[in-house]
Amino acid sequence: MSEKKLLSSQVKQLLTGVSDHGNAHLSEVETDLAQTAILLGEAIEKLSASFFALHSAILREQEEIQLIINSGVIPEATSDKLKTIQIEIATHVNAAVTGLQFQDMTSQLLSRTMQRCEGLREVLTTLGLFGGDVTLDIDSDDIACLLKETTSRLEKQSADLQNLLRKVVHQKHLESGDVELF
Repeated sequence: MSEKKLLSSQVKQLLTGVSDHGNAHLSEVETDLAQTAILLGEAIEKLSASFFALHSAILREQEEIQLIINSGVIPEATSDKLKTIQIEIATHVNAAVTGLQFQDMTSQLLSRTMQRCEGLREVLTTLGLFGGDVTLDIDSDDIACLLKETTSRLEKQSADLQNLLRKVVHQKHLESGDVELF
C-alpha cells in the first residue's frame, strides 16, 4: 500500500473514531437529559400532591384547635382527632421528603451529563492537538505516528470516561428509604 493510501486510511480511521466516540457520548447525554426530565416531572407531581395534602391536614387541625379554643374544654374525641391529624401530617411530610430524593438523583444525572460533555471536550481537544502538530513540512511517517498516537489517546479517553460514569443513580441523602434508579 502506498504511503498516501496508508495515510489516507489512517486519517479516515481517526475521523471515524472521533465521530463514533462523539456520537456515543452525545447519545448518552441525550438519554441522561430525557431521564432527568422524567425525574423532574415525577418529583414535581409528587411534591405538589404531598404539599397540598399537608396543607389540607393543617387546615383541619386548625379547625379542631379553634373548636377547643371556643369550647374552653377539650373533649376526648377532639383530642383523638388531633392525634390522628398529627399522624397524617407526619405522613405527608415524610412523603414530601421522599419526593425530595428525586432532586438528589436528578443532580447525579446532571452531574454525569456534565462529565460526559467534559469528556467530549477532551476528545475534541485531543483532536485539536493533533491538528496543531501537523505542519506542511512533516513527512508521512511522522503523520502516521501522530495519527496512531491520537487514535490511541482518543480510545483511552473514551474508555476511561465510560468506566468513570455509572449507569445506576443512587439516593445519597435523606433517611426515609433507599431508592435506586436505572
